[in-house]
Amino acid sequence: MLRTNTEFLTYIDALYQSNRPEVTLQNFEKDSLLLRQGEKSHRVFVIKEGIAKCFFLEENGKDYILEFMSKGQILGEIEMIKQIDCLCNVAALTSLQVYAIPAPVFKQLLAKDLILNKILLEELAERIINTSSRASFQQLYTVEHGLGKLLELQEKQGMEISKEDMAAYLGITLRSLNRALKGL
Repeated sequence: MLRTNTEFLTYIDALYQSNRPEVTLQNFEKDSLLLRQGEKSHRVFVIKEGIAKCFFLEENGKDYILEFMSKGQILGEIEMIKQIDCLCNVAALTSLQVYAIPAPVFKQLLAKDLILNKILLEELAERIINTSSRASFQQLYTVEHGLGKLLELQEKQGMEISKEDMAAYLGITLRSLNRALKGL
């Protein structure tokens, strides 16, 4: 539910500490948009601190949250690799501190750095596993069960997840969420 990658964070911390001026540390306020669905991105981000949500804005105007992401998660890498516009939105759920890597630098590192390639390949494989697990979870378990896990995450992280975000993560309407909350 809350994705992290300490190996990626360690790698990027070391890259930043090696005085590469093109790798910068940036801050984003809560609710700021880091990546916008359908637009071009010119950099890749790696979360140092905070929590972000990755979500699709569907044609019907509703959001669908794919993941909540935290320390060590990379954002925008698929778009850089495929040279495409952003597939989804990424917004700060809490205040965020991220490493920003410009597209040319990221592409250069991909071409030359085997450690980055290994970490990135493992991260992408992990995302495939998580996506398929979540899909089966949502098919096999009740909304109440998923809601319980989400409320547990909220309490464990000491963060506030809005009802709209809960519904968007569970893939249900706000009305269905309210019924499930009432049933707990």
